[in-house]
Amino acid sequence: MIRFSTFLLLFCLCGTAFAQKKITTTKTANGKLKTIFDRGVRMASLEQFDDAIEDFEKALQLDPNFIDAQIEWANVKNQQLKMAEAEQGYEKVLAIDSTYEPSVFYSLAIVEFDLDKYDESAAHFEYFLKNAPKISPKRKATAEKYLHNVKFAAEAIKHPVPYEPKNLGPNINTPDAEYLPTLTADGEVLIYTTFRGGQEDFYRSVKVNGEWQPGEPIEAVNTPNNEGAQSISADGKFLIFTACHRRDGLGGCDLFFAELKNGKWTAVRNLGAPINTPGWESQPSLSGDGQTLFFTTERQGGKGSKDIWFSRRQPNGKWGEPQNLGVPVNTLGDEQSPFMHADGQTLYFMSNGHPGMGGFDLYLSRKQPDGSWGEPQNLGYPINSEGNEGALSVSLDGKTAYFATDLLNVKRGASSFESPQGKGTTDIYSFELPVAARPLPVTYVKAKVLDALTQKPIQAKVEFVELTSGKVFAMATTEADGEFLVTLPAGGNYALNVSKEKYLFYSENFGLNEPGTIDQPYNLEIALNPVSGGTSGVAAKPNVLKNVFFETGSAALRKESLIELDLLKKLLDENPTLKIQINGHTDNVGSEADNLLLSDGRAKAVYDYLTQKGIDSKRLKHKGFGETEPAASNDTEEGRRQNRRTEYEIAE
Repeated sequence: MIRFSTFLLLFCLCGTAFAQKKITTTKTANGKLKTIFDRGVRMASLEQFDDAIEDFEKALQLDPNFIDAQIEWANVKNQQLKMAEAEQGYEKVLAIDSTYEPSVFYSLAIVEFDLDKYDESAAHFEYFLKNAPKISPKRKATAEKYLHNVKFAAEAIKHPVPYEPKNLGPNINTPDAEYLPTLTADGEVLIYTTFRGGQEDFYRSVKVNGEWQPGEPIEAVNTPNNEGAQSISADGKFLIFTACHRRDGLGGCDLFFAELKNGKWTAVRNLGAPINTPGWESQPSLSGDGQTLFFTTERQGGKGSKDIWFSRRQPNGKWGEPQNLGVPVNTLGDEQSPFMHADGQTLYFMSNGHPGMGGFDLYLSRKQPDGSWGEPQNLGYPINSEGNEGALSVSLDGKTAYFATDLLNVKRGASSFESPQGKGTTDIYSFELPVAARPLPVTYVKAKVLDALTQKPIQAKVEFVELTSGKVFAMATTEADGEFLVTLPAGGNYALNVSKEKYLFYSENFGLNEPGTIDQPYNLEIALNPVSGGTSGVAAKPNVLKNVFFETGSAALRKESLIELDLLKKLLDENPTLKIQINGHTDNVGSEADNLLLSDGRAKAVYDYLTQKGIDSKRLKHKGFGETEPAASNDTEEGRRQNRRTEYEIAE
């Protein structure tokens, strides 16, 4: 059966005499009819909607062709969110006279969009845009935006994505509101915002044996004012958040930070200029390497009202001048709640400026090889609904997304919002992210640095270098607990160097540039051997140079080796009495004689490099051991790889 409105529209498009009946308007109504109508308009302006409906219905009983009364009746039903009745009301207007007020087609199309009647909504928007005279630029832009959404939604519901949200449980969620979840890279710590008794505060929960423990307030950060919209660094030790109307603020809402040092949060400080301005800054997201800050702001130079901006940390540790993320991410609408995944390539955000299901939808954009951002992708239905979605966080492995929603009050069970104030109670949920919406693979290295003799934690310098480019990927200094955590995206070949004065340095290699190389995170315990009077307390255990590489079957050093060899030179420079022996080892492939020769040649290549860099040859020895001292079994490729190694040890 053809719906009445579509049937009517066809007649309108054909230009029939269907709309030529005699009608009554506010200009022709008089007496009792006009009095009742005017009273209804006044009641509607006072939001006394039931009284207004009663008056408009009385007017329509007196004159069924009183078209303005029918329009106002439908408008009030629309304001009451009684969409089905509003739709019928607008259809009755068109039945009285389809040419009287073209904006009725616009209002009807919006109501039909809310009722998921996408085909009819699209037809009415198209008719309005084509036939309504003197459409204001603003109304035209809004209608065109709705039309894009209608067409997108019509297709999206035909191809739903998997979506099964799961409540995080009573240890996190309470009868009050919980929202804005963020996690550390290892997925073991959850920071979120609560709204209790008119107060927004931060809570922290730790995962034990796969279960979230009861959340506890972060007393050192919480104040009698509101705190919210936070981002936690990958290692859980740097918290950036939003606070408004503080004495040390630069504007209405600013970004603040606190650091977790030796188990305690430092005093909260304003992030300062140029991040904060006299305007509004909120919703921060710190990149996995901690070097780029994304946030939402309203300031000059934006594309719309609220845009996503970013700032890079400078060599001196300060934040650089923010830059607008630009098109295609930012639009004339609002873009908010950025979440930069630790892969460094995938940005999730909410927007009402891109085609979507209505309101704010969730999108992702991927960084392109040239550094630009790709066309945003809608995460799909039913993740996105006709409600407002936002504040999404994604786990390091890219499989799980976390968000806040009130599933009881949302028709499709997917709407979430930045803050529940005035909107009911929210809980935190998780769901499995569709494969197409997942970021690139990422792992992490979590380690504790110890003194090899005392087994006590020590503060040390940690540096990750991307070997192909030679650029420092991440740098840090461990705290008194000796711990650090760094995320490593797939696609790189990373060198780890851990060093401290008066200690031999430690190196490790993480080759993540081959498919399938990311499986499990790396948990290390790193013991640094002390240097004392030219000898080490544990000199019997050589240190493997994990990032010294040779050409296959050759003693020729590859350029990636120079970073680690320079560290070895630095160690010798800083300890002028230290003497070392460089050892070469091979696997058992080939003859023993050839392997012995190759291992000795490789050890000498390191010796030659150091002497050429100015190290006295009297402080150096070199020796090849061939295949005689395997570190692992030669029965597997992994074992043979470990056996092909270059070491250094303390020499007398």
